[in-house]
Amino acid sequence: MQDSPSSSFSAYPLAGITVLDLGQIYQGPYCGFLLAMAGARVIKIEPPKGEPIRSRRGVSVPLAMLNSNKEGITLDLKSNEGRDAFLRLVDRADVVIENFLPGVMDRLGVGGKLLLGRNPRLIFASASGYGSSGPYRDLLAMDLTIQAMSGMINATGFPDQSPVKAGPSICDFLGGAHLYGAVITALFERSRTGAGRICEVAMLDAAYIALTSTIGLHFDDPTANPRTGSRHAGMAMAPYNVYPSADGYVAIICVNEEHWHGVARAMGRADLIGDSRFATHAARCAIMEEIDTMVGAWTGKLTRDRLMDASKVHRFPAAPVRKTAEVVQDPHLHARGMLIDFDHPELGPVVLPNSPMRFDGLPPMPLRASPSLGQDNTRILKTHAAMPLEQA
Repeated sequence: MQDSPSSSFSAYPLAGITVLDLGQIYQGPYCGFLLAMAGARVIKIEPPKGEPIRSRRGVSVPLAMLNSNKEGITLDLKSNEGRDAFLRLVDRADVVIENFLPGVMDRLGVGGKLLLGRNPRLIFASASGYGSSGPYRDLLAMDLTIQAMSGMINATGFPDQSPVKAGPSICDFLGGAHLYGAVITALFERSRTGAGRICEVAMLDAAYIALTSTIGLHFDDPTANPRTGSRHAGMAMAPYNVYPSADGYVAIICVNEEHWHGVARAMGRADLIGDSRFATHAARCAIMEEIDTMVGAWTGKLTRDRLMDASKVHRFPAAPVRKTAEVVQDPHLHARGMLIDFDHPELGPVVLPNSPMRFDGLPPMPLRASPSLGQDNTRILKTHAAMPLEQA
């Protein structure tokens, strides 16, 4: 295909790769976003009325966040015309990504095996809640339900209260990041063999790994309550908690003994360093309530800024618990080019993310606004999709 808006980014690692992005909501679109920000040409394909996230209030900021640097077309894959246009695009594509329920693509007549039959070099990448095999295969899945099924919800909250979901859409983005890894792995294989591949990621599979500490606690003590509040999920470190400050809260974690020594010195309690009751993680975990009370009494008298200064001087990990308004204006993220003040044509001034990945010698890729619904239909469908393969 020609005349891509991303054609000027030839130095980026995935330049020359064309991706057809059928993703919707978060999981699939995030994979497509990462591919686009690594230099691939990504064509977002939506149904005529748009993907579900467009129906949220007004023009969706999440839509803009996850679809920067993509082109956008609409196709009705349930119609012969739409399906034929999609197949012509597949003939010239390198990657197709989708996160429909397993079996949907086959029922539409555009399943992975059929597409690889047309284009043997194609990478067909599927993301779903539970994968294409197993007894849960046909269950409807969203981030919330995968958090529940994986044990995340049961592990979130305080032991004397009901379980709650994690605030962020953890499972969606775990799935999207793993799908990106699967695509890149398959492209690497293709560079050696010349053959494409069908690959998939299930959110439940990806979510399980995130519970490593919780699972460790289970095998250490099957009767333990998995809800540990802000303490370590495996109850294996202390101090490890969110503590009050004079103007909010601060998170403090001691991964090794040097960190604990730093906290002790910062508190003016260097005498604790030689005390056997505080000498190891195991010893401190045995008196976790005492540790947390002591540290909380100290932090509660200081502002977040003063606590951060103490952590720098005495070398222990700490961070203020910040509100969203603070994070979107974070000077570090803006200085790195991860966050960008962007004048979006539909949203107006907004802060949008770049890719978390950096490639030495290349600046973060400049952002292009997420496509409006079907904005590239004429250029792509009336030109490239209709073009004979040898002319593309």
